Amino acid sequence: MRILITGGAGYIGSHAVRFFLNRGHEVWVYDSLELGHRKAVPAERLIVGDLRDTARVDHALLEHRIEAVVHFAAYSQVGESVRHPAKYWVNNLIHTIQLLECMRRQGIWRFVFSSTCATYGIPLKVPITEDEPQKPINPYGKSKLAIERALADYAQAYQFSYAALRYFNASGAAPDGSIGEDHDPETHLIPLTIQAAIGQRPQLDIFGTDYATPDGTCIRDYIHVDDLADAHLRALEALTPGKELHFNIGTGRGYSVREVIRTVEEVTGKKVPVREAPRRPGDPPELVAAANKLRQELGWKPVYGELRPIVETAWNWHRTHPRGYDD
Repeated sequence: MRILITGGAGYIGSHAVRFFLNRGHEVWVYDSLELGHRKAVPAERLIVGDLRDTARVDHALLEHRIEAVVHFAAYSQVGESVRHPAKYWVNNLIHTIQLLECMRRQGIWRFVFSSTCATYGIPLKVPITEDEPQKPINPYGKSKLAIERALADYAQAYQFSYAALRYFNASGAAPDGSIGEDHDPETHLIPLTIQAAIGQRPQLDIFGTDYATPDGTCIRDYIHVDDLADAHLRALEALTPGKELHFNIGTGRGYSVREVIRTVEEVTGKKVPVREAPRRPGDPPELVAAANKLRQELGWKPVYGELRPIVETAWNWHRTHPRGYDD
């Protein structure tokens, strides 16, 4: 299949690019490089462009005879979305709608959307199933949910076919250490913990130690980026005209902040300095996926079902690339 991956030079997108290419698909990356990294993808596969440039998007779709689009390009920092909601509504919603219109003009109907568990807000029950009420509590989650609803309308009116993949905490890196996670600023717990362990930051802040969890800290479901890439490809290959798919992507097992710290210490052999801090507003105590639907309908199963091997791949990346891509 001939596939355009938007945001493909970013963290999750770059791993998907590699996964799809290894499975024999023709892949092109469309990325502005605002947040992505040129070194994360093959140079001959990269189209540098912004989604607001619809003429360039149209040209890329037409020139490469694209048959499907996998859409990762988005802003994704929850706190920033609260401070600057306009940035998130314009980029995540308006630019995505413009992309869908480019696809319609070119007769492309397959679309895999990078959604998020943030569309659920604070869940009523855990593990979270796909039929959990979607009540996002920040502009980031709201912008993603708005696209899900737009996609449902496109499917009904235009025989558009899509998969909305609501994933939990993306983590890990390529097993060979060649590509990995490089954000500025970094907001994900595992790399933050590793950075504290190797002295790149003074300590790791634990936000909240009095939650109703076994050790008082938040619990999250960590999913390896290669397992995410596998889910995206399976969803794409399952699409037929007018089909609508919604899946959670997670392992179904949660780990607390303190368990992550302990695992990083075991893997790196280094002590992680920590500082206990007050809770952050809006942080649910526990977010864990019920991923049975994805397993049953698409035959997906995570290769990295435990936290330690995920951390090992992350450590391999950070150990060999202490400055990230250095670009």
